[in-house]
Amino acid sequence: MSQSILHKSPRIRPMGLDFKGKISISPSLNTNNTNTMSATALRSPLCISSSQSQSEAQSSSPSNSQHQLSFHLATKPKSLLQNHPLYPPTHANLSIQIQEKIIFLEIMGIDSGKALSLNPSLQSAPLHSIHSIISFLQSRGILHKDLPRIFGMCPKLLTANIKTDIDPVFNFLSQDLKVPEHNFRRVINKCPRLLVSSVRDQLKPALFWLQRLGFKDLDVLAYQDSVLLVSSVENTLIPKLKYLQGIGLSKDEAVAMVLRCPGLFTFSLENNYKPKYEYFVEEIKGELEELKDFPQYFAFSLEKRIKPRHIESVKSGVKLSLPTMLKSTDEEFNELLKRGLVKS
Repeated sequence: MSQSILHKSPRIRPMGLDFKGKISISPSLNTNNTNTMSATALRSPLCISSSQSQSEAQSSSPSNSQHQLSFHLATKPKSLLQNHPLYPPTHANLSIQIQEKIIFLEIMGIDSGKALSLNPSLQSAPLHSIHSIISFLQSRGILHKDLPRIFGMCPKLLTANIKTDIDPVFNFLSQDLKVPEHNFRRVINKCPRLLVSSVRDQLKPALFWLQRLGFKDLDVLAYQDSVLLVSSVENTLIPKLKYLQGIGLSKDEAVAMVLRCPGLFTFSLENNYKPKYEYFVEEIKGELEELKDFPQYFAFSLEKRIKPRHIESVKSGVKLSLPTMLKSTDEEFNELLKRGLVKS
């Protein structure tokens, strides 16, 4: 299937679709089509029957929700598919199965063109397998409202193997990170990429390396810095440490900085480290000790925070420490300049 066809398909929210897990039929549709579509054509894990109240859906536990919602997809005759409000925007040359998949993804709130282009395997994946993945995620505490963002960020998850790809991730969360089952949702929503990362080749090696480096608090890694677990040790984490050593820090000093500010592992060398360090040395004329004491310097925007604050300080003849200059609110910063105070 041509990617250009998918991307040219208009993103339309037809009358009758609210994209919040419910579908209402437009009064303009004739009665026969309405009844048919309600009964058959709109079966979807995110399509809750209008007779089911919102309070019932919200109060149900993940396991109860599984039983209340139907995950069985009946093969729709072409005549029923053509009645669907999203049918017209799909391309006439696409197969019925692909058109049905596009409709399914769009109802979920996912950009079908992006999903199909980033995950070509989705073209041949049967819908019942996608439903099985959704059902499995719900059994692990993931809610309906979480799915559009998760699948939107990780379309490869739609064709993952539950036994060999997804289930091992939840075992890793439970056994290696000691995350209780009721907190699975919290961790996955923090970093959906966990679900498309290999436990053997990515997650366990990253956890082992980070623990050896000094990241001992599993709760912090699970709930705050989980993005580090899906980062390449060789291509992402180690190069950041080497850069910090390259500007004059010892290995222990560089490690101490990233332990204090784990976000340093997520910043780009070219777009963050290099221009900010260059400005620090050439314009601020700071000492390396200042960066050791305040590694958060690299977390502030160069153009929107560091440069404007430094320029105003120079104009006012007031020398401020990095934390005071960057962490102060606008009101506090202006007051410091007016009073000509030096604050540490």
